[in-house]
Amino acid sequence: MEKKKLLFIFNPKSGKGQIKNRLMEILDIFVKSGYEVTVHPTQKKNDAMEVVIRESENYDLLVCCGGDGTLDEVVNGMMNVEEQIPIGYIPSGSTNDFAQSLRIPKNMLKAADIAVNGRNYLCDIGTFNENYFVYIAAFGLFTDVSYQTSQNLKNVFGHGAYLLEGAKRLVDIPSYVMEVTVGDQVVTDEFVYGMITNSTSVGGIKNITGSDVELNDGLFEVNLIKMPQNPIQLNEIVTNLVRPKDAETPYIYSFKTDHIKLRCESQKIPWTLDGEFGGNHKEVEISIKNKAIKLKIR
Repeated sequence: MEKKKLLFIFNPKSGKGQIKNRLMEILDIFVKSGYEVTVHPTQKKNDAMEVVIRESENYDLLVCCGGDGTLDEVVNGMMNVEEQIPIGYIPSGSTNDFAQSLRIPKNMLKAADIAVNGRNYLCDIGTFNENYFVYIAAFGLFTDVSYQTSQNLKNVFGHGAYLLEGAKRLVDIPSYVMEVTVGDQVVTDEFVYGMITNSTSVGGIKNITGSDVELNDGLFEVNLIKMPQNPIQLNEIVTNLVRPKDAETPYIYSFKTDHIKLRCESQKIPWTLDGEFGGNHKEVEISIKNKAIKLKIR
């Protein structure tokens, strides 16, 4: 009987490069599960996406190891092929928000076992103009932190590196006057931060997106934070961000939707997609593709 084929893509620089200590054990798990394995360490930005587009049709299963940015590249590749195959994910980044949402363990060997022996889970994927994202599209305060924080700093401090970098930004808060369209409703306001998410965790903080989050319900959780006018407002905003959003606040727009447009007339706004730089845009259109990819979970 012909063996099943597995394509293993990993980012050797992710996290503290910890996969180097576990690579042989991970491959052993794959082989013992009946797979013939092809291994590809990523070489440059978008390499994972290009490999998926070029090679995935020749395999039965794809497993990736890295941070959320690596998973983002793999998913972008998979969304651009005709015949999709399931994706297993072994998280090895500094924060791994989406792995937390999927309840994939931090232990790499346990995650590797789930990647080959877990069940298929149909998961929603976001579209951002012409691109795709896995779990978050965001703008404003702190959103450039993950792609401006050096890899060496990430490796030394882990999640703490994001907090160190973010603390530098509190002195001068940038804001954007934006027109937000959801269905037939249009709102114009001044925002310091916005996130359109399909995740239970952002920046390592659980429940920041709300307490009732499903990853395959065809809906985003949207949180848009207005510009605080005084320290009291800022304090209330911060308090509401670090606890489940069951309490109403006039300073944060919180709602669910499957489609949203955001436009800034005066300037291009830098966006982040799954923790990586998503370009500068005056206008973005974001929608959700319900149950678009197969992910391996326990």
